[in-house]
Amino acid sequence: MTNQSKNPDWLNIALWVAQVLLAVSFGWGGFMKLLQPAGQLAQMWPWTGQVSKTLLTFTAILDLLGALGLVLPALLRIKPILTPTAAAGCFVLMICATVFHIQRGEAGLITPNLAFALMAAFVAWGRFKKYHEAG
Repeated sequence: MTNQSKNPDWLNIALWVAQVLLAVSFGWGGFMKLLQPAGQLAQMWPWTGQVSKTLLTFTAILDLLGALGLVLPALLRIKPILTPTAAAGCFVLMICATVFHIQRGEAGLITPNLAFALMAAFVAWGRFKKYHEAG
């Protein structure tokens, strides 16, 4: 038995933790944007009451697709390259959200977006690395 198989793969564990945290956050955000009444949603996230319903629905769908893509391909081992691809997409979405808030004068609201962007970049890097090592 090799030394590597005796020790847990800490990178893999850290990637799964990040993937699950991101998936739960993106999934929750997507469902909130789709299912929460507009008035209640605007109380939580004021910007949602100031954009078109189309943009809100579009971002909700992106959130939900990101949540699914972060977990299902890696978990089911079906097209696992989709997991780092989804993470890269979540990274881009969070950078766009950061720019959106800065343009609106809401720079104080970007900390979660930047944290999610960093986690998504970590997952994209780690899963691309693992995918290429396995292939």
